[in-house]
Amino acid sequence: MSDEHGHEHEQDRDHEHGRFWGRVRHAVRPHSHDADVDQALESSAEGMRTLRISLLILGVTAIAQGIVVALSGSVALLGDAVHNAADALTAIPLGVAFLLGRKSPTRRYTYGYGRAEDLAGIAVVMVIAISSAVAAYAAVQRLLHPRPVTHLAVVAIAAALGFLGNEITARYRIATGRRIGSASLVADGLHARTDGFVSLAVLAGAGAVHEGWAWADPVVGLLITVAILGVGWQAGRQVLRRLMDSVDPELTDTAIATIKTVPGVLGTGEIRLRWIGHRLRAECEILIDPAASAVAAHEVAANTEHALIHAIPRLVAATVHADPFGADYHALLADHAALAGHALP
Repeated sequence: MSDEHGHEHEQDRDHEHGRFWGRVRHAVRPHSHDADVDQALESSAEGMRTLRISLLILGVTAIAQGIVVALSGSVALLGDAVHNAADALTAIPLGVAFLLGRKSPTRRYTYGYGRAEDLAGIAVVMVIAISSAVAAYAAVQRLLHPRPVTHLAVVAIAAALGFLGNEITARYRIATGRRIGSASLVADGLHARTDGFVSLAVLAGAGAVHEGWAWADPVVGLLITVAILGVGWQAGRQVLRRLMDSVDPELTDTAIATIKTVPGVLGTGEIRLRWIGHRLRAECEILIDPAASAVAAHEVAANTEHALIHAIPRLVAATVHADPFGADYHALLADHAALAGHALP
């Protein structure tokens, strides 16, 4: 918690005063830390459960489709199977990230390891790109060197299985990702959803081949490549936004509105929110009565943090800085703020 501490307070602080500050902090924040830790751990555990179940579903789907590919020679189904296998394997970096995110902060990683989840999101996007390249290569080779596709009925069943497996996985991952605030898990769910529609394309291609259009199988394979690239772009944009500390503007509006309702707050300064994995942190400046004591300033700041934690889902902590209203006490920092690209109130 950041407070407005005057020079006299800094000079007069002693051991007894330090103990008094500890009692004040405990009084105004008696429960928030334990609740936040429990919620964060539960979010990671829920993410791990989702990854385990989706890995099982997609793994079985990919193996079944791979067997059918060996029997039929369908390049469209090959692209679908490769993509499903890649989607299943993305659970590994995400699982590692969720496990790392549960580790406590250290003196080196003072914010913890939540950013590992964003790095895992990059791995997901890279897997999407690689799988699209594999599908494209197989489709082009089949166009250049045509080969008949057999066991069309089995290909159709495998494609339908691919759609069901991916749609179930997509719904599960997206719902969990949105619930716990994980952009990487949502991106992976969108990836699986596109795979489901890709499987439907394979099903349509099998029907076209049955009607005598042998070229339909590799053409569907190329269409699958385009679909994979589309979901890669969507997922990559979402992950990169997180890496650039992007948040929904509505969250910022909620933070400002919440701060203004706290008794003792006369105005707001800069408000910053950032995701670290699937948890939010905030930094904000509030304006208070310049005649307020250090204890009163601290109480208003603590109440502000408490209000923000309850108003913004998945916010685990807020650093609140209290400034006296009506005067600029930051002249000494003006040059530094300009270099950092920040405007002090």
